[in-house]
Amino acid sequence: MAASSIGLSRFLETETPTVSLALDPLNVNALIGEITHELNDTSNAPDLDALLAKAESALRFDLADARLYSLIGEIKYRQGEKGQAYGFFDQARNLSKTEIHALQRSIGRSIETGDLSGAVGEIDILLRRWPDQFPAIAEGLPPILSNPDGYQAVLAAIRAAAPWRAKLLVALSKTPDGLDFANRLLLDLTGSRAPPNSSELIYVMHGNIRHKEYEQAYRLFLFSLSDQERKLGGYIFNSTFEPVSSGKPFDWHVGDRSGLEVTFAASKDAVEGERGATVRFLNTPVKDTALQQYIQLPPGSYKISLAASARNLKLPKELFWSIRCVGSAGEIARFNIPEGTYNRQALSLEFSVGPAGCPMQLLKLETAAIAESWRFRYVGTLVMHELSIERLSS
Repeated sequence: MAASSIGLSRFLETETPTVSLALDPLNVNALIGEITHELNDTSNAPDLDALLAKAESALRFDLADARLYSLIGEIKYRQGEKGQAYGFFDQARNLSKTEIHALQRSIGRSIETGDLSGAVGEIDILLRRWPDQFPAIAEGLPPILSNPDGYQAVLAAIRAAAPWRAKLLVALSKTPDGLDFANRLLLDLTGSRAPPNSSELIYVMHGNIRHKEYEQAYRLFLFSLSDQERKLGGYIFNSTFEPVSSGKPFDWHVGDRSGLEVTFAASKDAVEGERGATVRFLNTPVKDTALQQYIQLPPGSYKISLAASARNLKLPKELFWSIRCVGSAGEIARFNIPEGTYNRQALSLEFSVGPAGCPMQLLKLETAAIAESWRFRYVGTLVMHELSIERLSS
């Protein structure tokens, strides 16, 4: 009977610790659950003296359970005996370096005393063992980063491949203040043994764009380019449509759209005349298209040029390249593509960017179709060999 009571007590200890304790008064897990529940109960003020007596009584039977030291420390903390409390938290951590509550209180103490390097080390331990605690930690990271010592400690941790690095950059990218730190961390990681990966760069770039920090987004893009990618630079990145897409917002983005196929062919791999971006229309309606990139043109006069070939291209509604100001509906250029069959036809259009209100632009290939009506079916193949923009002298 005793054995079965102990077994049932273990089964009930998580959901109903009081019942579990009635079955087995020595069930430490159930006791910890009960005390924790009462400490966390915001509807009733806990009887701290009674809880302390329970925890100290249990400690006599299990001197090696870090959780009990941590609970006693929390009770002492709430009773205003912080010196004794931290003694118990330290004892808990001596027994278990990852005891969660002792770690949380230790982090708070380190921040209060200005030991930000120590706080970051403890945060690293906490998040490696308890990654689900990141949301609770995230709010305290910008103040740490605003201190030079704290910033260097965080940078050292993420250089050492801290598993919470990606979560940190995502969290920082959600607010304007945090975004400044995200940009700085990525720049400082560049050239290190743990340089920014593509997903980190993409997320922070998009964070800059969401917060209208367009110049910072573009600067981060340029700074992140490899030596090979720098050869593809220009007002339009990768103007010859080499198949090396990085997924960054200032590179070509090809979405998944019905009614057409988009493929890129490198110069060395292409059949004669096929180098570039090939768009094959599948004899269906096409609303919008799926080829675009963000660009940044300073105020001035420009010319956009396209070298293109086509086979049996039938366009019931216009097919065109548009340049729009990001953040507004303003279209500053529309460059129509002709129907028919032609080989390496040169097309161009002059346009200008005003002195204000257009800090970044979206370059996009699209159709004029408003609805996907089967009366307007797009047919044929368009090959765009090169699309470039050059600035005109004033």
